[in-house]
Amino acid sequence: MTFQLKRLALVLSFPLMISATALFGLSTAAFGQSPAEKDKEVLYWYDPMYPQQKFDEPGKSPFMDMDLVPRYADEGGDGASMSIDPSVTQNLGMRLATATRESISQSLEATGALMFDERDVAVVQARAGGFVERVYDRAPEDVIEKGAPLADLLVPEWSAAQEEYLALKGIGQPQLLAAARQRLRLAGMPSDVIAQLERTGKARPVWTVTSPIGGVLESLNVREGMTVPAGASLARINGLDSVWLEVAVPEAQITNLAPGQSVTARLPAFAGETLEGTIQAVLSQANLDSRTVRVRVELPNPQQRLRPGMTAEVTLSRNVEDVLVIPSEAVIRTGRRALVMLAEDEGRYRPVEVRTGREFDDQTEVLEGLETGQQVVASGQFLLDSEASLRGLTAQGLEEPAASTGPALHEAEGTIVSLEDGMVGLSHGPFKTLNMPGMTMSFPVADQSLLSGLQIDDRVRVGVRESDEGLVIERIEKLGGQQ
Repeated sequence: MTFQLKRLALVLSFPLMISATALFGLSTAAFGQSPAEKDKEVLYWYDPMYPQQKFDEPGKSPFMDMDLVPRYADEGGDGASMSIDPSVTQNLGMRLATATRESISQSLEATGALMFDERDVAVVQARAGGFVERVYDRAPEDVIEKGAPLADLLVPEWSAAQEEYLALKGIGQPQLLAAARQRLRLAGMPSDVIAQLERTGKARPVWTVTSPIGGVLESLNVREGMTVPAGASLARINGLDSVWLEVAVPEAQITNLAPGQSVTARLPAFAGETLEGTIQAVLSQANLDSRTVRVRVELPNPQQRLRPGMTAEVTLSRNVEDVLVIPSEAVIRTGRRALVMLAEDEGRYRPVEVRTGREFDDQTEVLEGLETGQQVVASGQFLLDSEASLRGLTAQGLEEPAASTGPALHEAEGTIVSLEDGMVGLSHGPFKTLNMPGMTMSFPVADQSLLSGLQIDDRVRVGVRESDEGLVIERIEKLGGQQ
């Protein structure tokens, strides 16, 4: 039993041993502890946790129980990047990836429901006042053909106008006949009824109301014996030559959806079939409860098999042309921003802030921060990020100008505890950009004029910059309305 427990402990500790070895190798190479660097000129020694403090001799750090590490003369440094030994990158399995531009095609799966095409609607009205003599055998929701009879209306006004027209036709006065024909039109008589009158020579006061289009009879508002005024709505018909498919799309995914794009629909009623349609409109109002936007798709319906109310599974194609992408694993997300470790010439690495967009499988779109052809670290970037933090390297923000030639200015708040010999004793809070905790220490000032008007116990905000002499105060201002 004891032997088995020992084996288990060994197995569990093995990954930790590997990680510790890798980290040790990175720190050793990055800070110049490899044997190949023993002959290099050492400028000074420092504690990685407090890089602003410099020491003339190696030894133990007064802040932490760890050895001081050397800074070499040929280590280089522009204040924003760091150099890593190539052998260390190999040992850690560090892998680079190139930012490239690609044409990305995306598809979105959603569900929708069929509804009537509201542009294919016919409303039948009474052209003149009359009486309903007959209603044909129709009911709402019936599917009818174009020209299907709906009702017979007796229109007394038309009877006298037709008799007058026939009388003038027998006289042979073209001008009077034209005036009589115009009177029939003004009375609301359809052109087909006038043509029948001219053809047969018989007056017909009964008008048979027919459907102007084929489709679904949505409403029929007449009954036998009713009196209808002119302009009364008799029936409403919805066409079925095409139908609308309304799809609820999450508002975050409607980008690059536009009218005219192709859509593929699959209906449970027609298993195994796919229907092709086009986006007719992306509606302007979002649903406040579901946070979705309705997309209207037009589907042809030549056989009139598609009926409103049916559901469908929809595939919407979204084309994103020529976008800059990098592997998603290369992105370091801090919660406030996204970073990448940019690989430069001569084994140097720089943290860079990027603005990301959509994710395509295992790739992420980069909207800002990188250019085509630049290389980023896709594996081992978290170790480099930790190393950059130890060195006080901060990523340039997207809103910031291009990197300056000098080191960055680091800010913190504190209380003055001493003022002597051009030095400011400060009990300060953390310098977050340096990963330096709060403590009490003395700082030199870049200009003695900065000390004018300052007193002990003043609450101040200081800006310090790294130099060869350590951290130097370049800006200092009182806080809290002090005089």
